[in-house]
Amino acid sequence: QVQLVESGGGLVQAGASLRLSCAASGRTFSNYNMAWFRQAPGKEREFVAAIGKSGVTIRYADSLKGRFTISRDNAKNTVYLQGNSLKPEDTAVYYCAADYSSLSYTGDEYDYWGQGTQVTVSS
Repeated sequence: QVQLVESGGGLVQAGASLRLSCAASGRTFSNYNMAWFRQAPGKEREFVAAIGKSGVTIRYADSLKGRFTISRDNAKNTVYLQGNSLKPEDTAVYYCAADYSSLSYTGDEYDYWGQGTQVTVSS
């Protein structure tokens, strides 16, 4: 089992930046691909970004590329999501996910999920 705990969410104004963290435990972190998804009220879960085990392979949702940056520190068992120039439409619960084999855009292919952290962007 892999346990994931997100942190760093909060209330920010439009245009601000925020860095989310996801701390992993339970298994060897560097053996897992990691991803961030988000879900806004009344909307489906949305892929944000994914990063491969070594941090070399990175994927972003086309609509979010340029404002969000995913990174990982395998020594700290942590994956990060940096969001810049945040907009009210970025308001959502942000989840991190882990999977041994998948680096997919599809949430159903990830085996492990955190509880989420709320990000609210005010206008």
